[in-house]
Amino acid sequence: MADPDANRALPRLIHNLRHSLERMSPGYFSMVMATGIISLAAHLMGVPALAMALFALNWALFAIIGALALLRLRWHPRRVVEDLFDHLRAPGFFTFVAACSILGSQCLLLGHSLALAVLLGGTGLLAWIGLTYTIFTVLTVKQNKPALDRGINGGWLLAVVATQSMAVIAALVSQEFAQPLRLELNFFALSMWLWGGMLYIWMMSLIFYRYTFFDFSPADLSPPYWINMGAMAISTLAGSLLILNTPHAPFLHSMLPFLKGFTVFYWATGTWWIPMLAILAVWRHGVRRFPFQYDPMYWGAVFPVGMYAVASLRMMQAMDLGFLGLLPQVMFGGALLAWTALFAGQLHALHRHWSDPPHA
Repeated sequence: MADPDANRALPRLIHNLRHSLERMSPGYFSMVMATGIISLAAHLMGVPALAMALFALNWALFAIIGALALLRLRWHPRRVVEDLFDHLRAPGFFTFVAACSILGSQCLLLGHSLALAVLLGGTGLLAWIGLTYTIFTVLTVKQNKPALDRGINGGWLLAVVATQSMAVIAALVSQEFAQPLRLELNFFALSMWLWGGMLYIWMMSLIFYRYTFFDFSPADLSPPYWINMGAMAISTLAGSLLILNTPHAPFLHSMLPFLKGFTVFYWATGTWWIPMLAILAVWRHGVRRFPFQYDPMYWGAVFPVGMYAVASLRMMQAMDLGFLGLLPQVMFGGALLAWTALFAGQLHALHRHWSDPPHA
């Protein structure tokens, strides 16, 4: 005889899952971004066991979050459309693009699978095209728009991160192909790198204006503001890979001083943000006593720290900047600690959520 409680458990679980997914953030793929960049940092710094463990975990996270995103689209299409029309939530969709690129880079460097890297890079590119022209068209033509101080934050720079992530995967994959495809992939990477830099200038001007000329409360300093630095870190990484690829692309070699200059420019800008963001975090939690609790958007703050470590290491290799010393290792340690704390917070939040009564 079937257990009546067991027969009721599955429908209750599906009901709770459906209810929870209604509020799911479109930026949850930042968890894949953060896990992937920590894995790549461990690989570059000679910690293969950690790198491979996080690589396996990241595939699981990508599959789970992807399945949940598809279920949300199936069950709550109106909420997904509302997110696309929302100035603060819409940029979160770009985390899928960056997640494809980061996971593709792991497949290439750790899994030694060019096919998977190309598949994920191609998927990310199609998503980048669709999201870029959908989101920015929608936010342009919509009738009711928020004021600047209510409609923009550091999360907008996820569009820059997504763009630069396409430059990164193209530059890495190009090393595995013969000419002329290698030349074409490097030209694509260069174009995306330049466009990402221009997009950062546009958006950062608005964000900095919002910072300095509007009231700023502790609640306004949300975790995505760390992407102010992360967008510059991934721009540094893309520039460093282009420098390393100059032997394979004559047009890159002719631009070498420009590539080196702008790569250092991006790195210096990202470095400037680190103390500034740390000071603002102390003001938020120490001075204004804003409560510190788990928020899935903190994954968007772990990724920039890990990316800064990888970008600094690659820049040191590309430009022979050994005097930067242990900086990548220190940042990698900080990123790993933050990732561990946040992953534990994620598990605790999930346990607490599913332990609540069904109506909660």
